Amino acid sequence: MSEAGRTMAVQIRLYDSLSRAVQPVDTHNGHLTMYVCGITPYATTHLGHLFTYAMADILMRYLEDRGVRVTYVQNVTDIDEPLLQEAQKQHEPWQALGKRWTIHFINDMQTMNIRPPTHYPRATEVIPDILASITRLLDAEVAYAAGGSVYFHVPAWPAYGTLSGLSYQDMVPLARARGHHADDPHTRHPLDFPLWQARQPGEPAWPSPWGLGRPGWHIECSTMAQRFLGAPIDIHGGGTDLLFPHHESEIAQAEGATGQRPFVRHWFHTAMVRHQGEKMSKSLGNLVMVRDLLDTYSPDGVRLYLAQHHYRQEWEHAAAMLLHAEQLAQTWRAAVLLPGGPQTAAVLDAETAHAAVATALEDDLQTPRAVAVLSQLAHRIHAAARERQNVEKAQRVLRQYGQILGLRLAAEGMAEHVRHGWDMHLARLH
Repeated sequence: MSEAGRTMAVQIRLYDSLSRAVQPVDTHNGHLTMYVCGITPYATTHLGHLFTYAMADILMRYLEDRGVRVTYVQNVTDIDEPLLQEAQKQHEPWQALGKRWTIHFINDMQTMNIRPPTHYPRATEVIPDILASITRLLDAEVAYAAGGSVYFHVPAWPAYGTLSGLSYQDMVPLARARGHHADDPHTRHPLDFPLWQARQPGEPAWPSPWGLGRPGWHIECSTMAQRFLGAPIDIHGGGTDLLFPHHESEIAQAEGATGQRPFVRHWFHTAMVRHQGEKMSKSLGNLVMVRDLLDTYSPDGVRLYLAQHHYRQEWEHAAAMLLHAEQLAQTWRAAVLLPGGPQTAAVLDAETAHAAVATALEDDLQTPRAVAVLSQLAHRIHAAARERQNVEKAQRVLRQYGQILGLRLAAEGMAEHVRHGWDMHLARLH
């Protein structure tokens, strides 16, 4: 933690998707819980994935720099329909496919200096917890069993749709477009979604009170979030494409099972990254893979590129802007390494920049503003060093906030806590 972090009160405000307003984040006198939906392990890591996890990383780094301890959970959706379909297409066992891509993702996170979560559970590790969650929903009479499956009955939860603000008429086609089977003959309503899915030929299955089957996608996340963080969760993150139906359904499940509201105090959604005029997705064939970018650009350059976009503003991938970010990263790195004048020389003032960056990050994580201020500071360091001024304090400010933005700058190699934390999660895969 920085010297500033020991004395400065945390006053961060973030946009909350549920209230649709920028709200103060309650840090509970120094401890906060955060859950961010993780990958379904195939076709990773593309620039859209990285944007979500980099923004969550900056938020966590900023809070911890200010003395707030963050218990962070990110999951792996290692059993779900898209993964099973991809395994069948690749003629590969689903477990092997999931493990291979999870390892690939972790390696990318390490290279990109993304801090590891405190807990990194896989859905298949919490099947007993999922079964218990489903039982509570049945007991609360917001779910029903039919045909060996169990479904959440959306009309039994009138608040469904509050997060997304969508009408039932709008929800049905959007849910269908995002994988929901609205024509399932066992459901009572087109929006009813599976909590437990009866075994299909060729699919993996686990025993349950309703027969062999596997969990639904939504119940996996709400169960893992509560299993490792309790409730309410302070911050729940993910891409805006998860807002409906995934996060909408998480709320219904979590609050429907426990009766405790809210499930989440603050919904933190990152915008979509577009390429070639469309949202980046495997189905469209327009993925920009992080591993490919690193053939040309440094991790610091890519991290600065991401930070030049506000987390909730949709943006288009642009090679020219990425090249500029790479050049900027080199300027920052040189600035923190420059020898300045002696201790007795005139001191380059950095307090104004320090305060401006803090204000930008506290104001809904305005990373583009922070990057602009720090870029000016880096140029001032270069100029002051040429004039033999004392630039040490300014370099400390640039280094401090560069680290909060996820940059290594003068550090050589992978940060030890990043390497070690992800290596511990890797070890659990073997």
